[in-house]
Amino acid sequence: MSDDYYKILGVEKSATEEEIKKAYRRLAHKYHPDKKDGDEAMFKKINEAYQVLSNKEKRSQYDRFGRVFQGQNGAGGFDWRNFNDGGFEFGFDPSTFEDLGNMGDIFDAFFEGFGMKRKRKTYERGSDLELVQEITLEESYNGATKSVRFNTQKSCETCSGVGHDPKEGFTPCSACDSRGEIHEMRKTFFGNFSQVKTCTKCAGAGKIPNSICKKCSGTGRITGEQSVDLKIAPGVDDGQLIKVTKAGEAGVHGSEPGDLYVRIKIKPHKKFKRSGEDLVITESVNLVDFLINRSVEVETISGKNIKVEIPSDFNLGDQLSASGEGMPRLGGFGKGRLLINLDIKVPKKLSGKAKSLLEDLRRELE
Repeated sequence: MSDDYYKILGVEKSATEEEIKKAYRRLAHKYHPDKKDGDEAMFKKINEAYQVLSNKEKRSQYDRFGRVFQGQNGAGGFDWRNFNDGGFEFGFDPSTFEDLGNMGDIFDAFFEGFGMKRKRKTYERGSDLELVQEITLEESYNGATKSVRFNTQKSCETCSGVGHDPKEGFTPCSACDSRGEIHEMRKTFFGNFSQVKTCTKCAGAGKIPNSICKKCSGTGRITGEQSVDLKIAPGVDDGQLIKVTKAGEAGVHGSEPGDLYVRIKIKPHKKFKRSGEDLVITESVNLVDFLINRSVEVETISGKNIKVEIPSDFNLGDQLSASGEGMPRLGGFGKGRLLINLDIKVPKKLSGKAKSLLEDLRRELE
């Protein structure tokens, strides 16, 4: 005997039907291949063990002979209908193990059986797009409107995006009997699986247009250049995403378009550096001006000149600060600071008179 079915399910040989059923549910959920830490080989062993131990006749054979003889009839497997609210039946049939089918659809249905709902896939909505827009630091400070151009699937102007001429009318879809969906029955190693799918012939509409748009071949969209006016608020930061709703790829047959996401890239500035909501600048100052505590004149990013006083207790490693001269805060709640680093310029050569005056200054300071 290769595998002990009781050990696989982790139950005693005397386990009741309910204990076997609970063990199976727990292990099937743990080792399901569609889960991150799932194990398909172990999952199949669990199913095989449960098929035998959940059937009285097969379990009796297994307990007596260590195996189940082929050709025996019996109720194979667990009926999921009692706790599946997804509207389909789910059972096990050992004759279907070789037919795996589409594992993705089967696993989705399996988790619905545990009460884990999945959303029906749709391919109608247009895709979201992401672009990069480069701006200057001044444009980030003042705000700007940029015309963004890009190639994408856009709505067909000939048919207004619907893919046909509504005036020519429609013909009922024969493939789905005008229901817009078809029922598909499949055999899998889990058993018979009933699935409802959107009709591919009429795309779920239940009817087929009599006059298809030749420009877009009935899809309602064509490839072309799209233009969007992007409004950039003052204070936008580097790397920030701006969402433009429904400005992405057009949907099929006039359905909802995707969204456009524009990532802002701010060009390096030759004079200012940004630090959050603050701006940092380095200003050259004459040594004498620094020593006699004169003010420093600085040009701000807005283009105006301001004077910043050098305090008497100022150290060379400190920064001067001008409140309200930094970057605007998003939402219009004030501005950051302008932080000024001083670059003290020392004369390369000193005359005799200058040296004498500096000596007098040194003695005065002492």
